[in-house]
Amino acid sequence: MVLTACDKVNVKAVWDKVSGHVEDYGAETLERMFCVYPTTKTYFPHFDLHHGSAQIRCHGKKVLNALGEAVAHIDDFSSALSKLSDLHAKNLRVDPVNFKLLIHCFLVVVGIHHPGVLTPEVHVSLDKFLCAVASVLTSKYR
Repeated sequence: MVLTACDKVNVKAVWDKVSGHVEDYGAETLERMFCVYPTTKTYFPHFDLHHGSAQIRCHGKKVLNALGEAVAHIDDFSSALSKLSDLHAKNLRVDPVNFKLLIHCFLVVVGIHHPGVLTPEVHVSLDKFLCAVASVLTSKYR
């Protein structure tokens, strides 16, 4: 999926709003995913999955920092996320569908906190970007 110049501008504009809240939004995204899609918890048996837990906050921050890396390297995020793709495919063996569930939950969190920013056009751009990121993260499963 090719991101247009307009898509890239839209994604960066959203990221400008999100980047100051990576720990909070990351934790909220994970908590939402675990609640709405409980099967995703199976990859975190060692985590305290209660609201506000330090482990969820820490991992949520890692997830959104990885997205931030992808935004920072929006013209070549495949290279920027290559090691992360290897980790998830070869070591962690996360079910690829979980990336789609995660990005859906992230879109909801962005919409909750920044409803004025998430116009239909921006929503499409952000969704295209996140789907492309998910595709990169699952590319090494094949």
